[in-house]
Amino acid sequence: MSSIVKEYRINERIRTREVRLIDENNVQIGVVPIQQALAMARERGLDLVEVAPTAVPPVCRILDYGKFKYEQSKKEREARKHQKQVRVSEVRMRPKIDEHDVDFKARNVEKLLKEGDKVKVTIMFRGREVTHPQIGRALLDRVYERVKDFAVMERPPALEGRNMVMILAPAPAKPQRGGSGSTAAPAAPRPVAQGAPTPASVPSRE
Repeated sequence: MSSIVKEYRINERIRTREVRLIDENNVQIGVVPIQQALAMARERGLDLVEVAPTAVPPVCRILDYGKFKYEQSKKEREARKHQKQVRVSEVRMRPKIDEHDVDFKARNVEKLLKEGDKVKVTIMFRGREVTHPQIGRALLDRVYERVKDFAVMERPPALEGRNMVMILAPAPAKPQRGGSGSTAAPAAPRPVAQGAPTPASVPSRE
C-alpha cells in the first residue's frame, strides 16, 4: 500500500480507458477496461478506488471506500501518537551572575538534556552590557564545558539583538561497554623470580 496517496479518485471520477484491477479479496484480476471494473464494483456494492494513479495502467482496488478512509485516518493518528515531540526549553542568565548560580543553571541544563529536551541558553544583556559580548560568550562556554558529556552544540553562541543564544541538543546514547562483543585486556605477564628457570631453559619431559 506504499503507493496510496491521500486524495483518491473513485468510481466515475477515474478517467482512464483501462486499469489494473485488484478485487476486495486482494486477488489480482489483471488489466481490464474501466467500464468492466466499475461494473464489478457495483455488483459487489463497493467502490472502485484508484490507488496508484502514476502506474501504467493505473492500479485500482474494489473496496468499501468509507471504511478504507476510516482505517487510513486511524493509522495516521496512531503514527502521530508514537512520534516523540522534541521540546525546546530555555535557560536564561545575566552576565553578572554568581558562580553558585552558574552551577545551578548548568545543572538545570543537564537535567533538561537528560529528559530529552533541546535547551536554548540565553544571556540577557542590559544597557551597555551588550558592548561586552565576550562576557556572555565566556559564560556560555562555561555552561557547555559542564554539560558537554550530555550535549551536542546544535547552534554555537551568537548575538540576537540584546541577547546571546546557544542551542544544545541531547547527545546520542553511547554504546554500552562489555557484553558478548567485548574483548578482555590481555593479562600482564607474571614476573619471573630471580634464579628461576625461564620457559626456554626448562628441560623437556618427553
